[in-house]
Amino acid sequence: MFDRKKLEEIERKKQEWLNFSKDWSERKPEFKTYSGIPIKRLYTPLDIAELNYLSDLSFPGFPPYTRGVYPTMYRGRFWTVRQLAGYGTPEDTNQRLKFLLEQGATGLNLVFDYPTLRGYDVDDSRVEADVGVGGVNINTVNDMEILFQDIPIDKITVSLVNCNPSAAISLFSMYLVAAEKRGISFKVLDGTNQNDFLMETAITFAPHIIPPKHSFRICCDIIEYSVKNVPKWHPISFVGYNIRESGTNAIQELAFVFANAIACTQELLNRGLKVDDFAEKFSFFFSAHNDFFEEIAKYRAARRIWYKIMKEWFKAEKPSSYMLKFHVQTAGCTLTAQQPLNNIVRAAYQALAAILGGAQSIHVDAYDEALCTPTETSALVALRTQHILQEETNVVNTVDPLGGSYYIEYLTNEMEKKVFDYLEQIKEQNGIVEAVEKGWIHREILKTASEYQKSVETGELKIVGVNCYRVEEEIPIEIFRPKPETVQIQRERLAKIKKERDKLKVQEALNKIREKCWTKENLMPYVLDAVRAYATLGEITNIFREEFGSWKPPYI
Repeated sequence: MFDRKKLEEIERKKQEWLNFSKDWSERKPEFKTYSGIPIKRLYTPLDIAELNYLSDLSFPGFPPYTRGVYPTMYRGRFWTVRQLAGYGTPEDTNQRLKFLLEQGATGLNLVFDYPTLRGYDVDDSRVEADVGVGGVNINTVNDMEILFQDIPIDKITVSLVNCNPSAAISLFSMYLVAAEKRGISFKVLDGTNQNDFLMETAITFAPHIIPPKHSFRICCDIIEYSVKNVPKWHPISFVGYNIRESGTNAIQELAFVFANAIACTQELLNRGLKVDDFAEKFSFFFSAHNDFFEEIAKYRAARRIWYKIMKEWFKAEKPSSYMLKFHVQTAGCTLTAQQPLNNIVRAAYQALAAILGGAQSIHVDAYDEALCTPTETSALVALRTQHILQEETNVVNTVDPLGGSYYIEYLTNEMEKKVFDYLEQIKEQNGIVEAVEKGWIHREILKTASEYQKSVETGELKIVGVNCYRVEEEIPIEIFRPKPETVQIQRERLAKIKKERDKLKVQEALNKIREKCWTKENLMPYVLDAVRAYATLGEITNIFREEFGSWKPPYI
């Protein structure tokens, strides 16, 4: 991309500058990104001398999509403002969803409470303390109908968040049946499941975890069914965000996500699908962490990596198959309980990184999320953060404004190289499923998370309000708590459903799921039938626990 003689001249001038500046001191002996990539004092064309503009960058909407998947990006339309919501009863969350839509949200992001995510019903004595905390409580399709009452799910996109496959198959089925009851065709529904087996087996844990290979199978059943029957739906969102929240760095975040996507692709090919039947339905969910330029480079590298995987490895032919589209959430793990109003600034800069990196939808964390479920006030501030970035900053008026920066292009190249190197390490473990079964993934996460925590504790990594610029304070914000009667309301509703439903029909449907667990048939149609009969989330998930057994991660 650069003339060789010009590069030689720059090299000579650079040496002059280095001699001139050698006696100037610096704050630290070395600088590096959060992922450990060394940062030089200055970047020049010499650092990207081998960059080929057309093959490595090209134009927005053209392969390898480094500069964006659409020709006009935000000049054409803004990203989807998809704020997270969920707490208490379905009625509570329904009100919050309507509030967000009235205030300018353009998509919905549903988060479920921990019992729901792990497939436990509200009448299970073990879950009382967690019901409605951090997410909405769902037990049957009746709850799902209430949750989306008077919300036009045939006209807006909906993301079902933090779903492990063993629960996602029931929750997605409930969403479909709730739509069916309203006369809405599956063919018009648009949205996303997370449905990521790593969530269940490597990131968040419950008393009973089904083994990785079975969680992975259910994940692929959901994808296969959706591709054939819910054509606008994205049946999996490969969850880099929660991987990053667990303590990984940006390189690991991308590598784990792409290794998972590679495994799903191969499994679906083995089932007889063609790559162009399903690849365009894959979606991705990344974090926006604190290292501003590294995060921007991460998103740019991710698009180029996915293009090469789909085009070169799997020989995809449709451009939509190798365009990486992704949602970004600002990093919850960077939010501090100390001086919580500082979190407004953190989230704003993280959202800016997502925009400069070309995200398709964004959630901005509320400033109080380190302490509680967001209040209506904090949720509105987070929403308005996106609107200010859209309407007031002018960062949306040109595509990939940092493209061509010597530093950004260098970081993008380094990120790509290191992710492909890490994918080779996962390949040596015989792929992502076996890497989880062996505990290799868990050890990798633990190592990186421990190094990060040590850097905070020693003060090497500064966290304002935590290990520097601390003040004595009382928490200056309202603490939100779901209403105490949430458990009682949900238990009474569930008891009524169980009393009125056709018990024989429920049992027949559950028996059919149990029977199909040990066949190669897709489980989705049988779970849909059970949901239609008002089988509960816990009843369906218990079948998977009983049939597939519990798995204990091999941490060491």
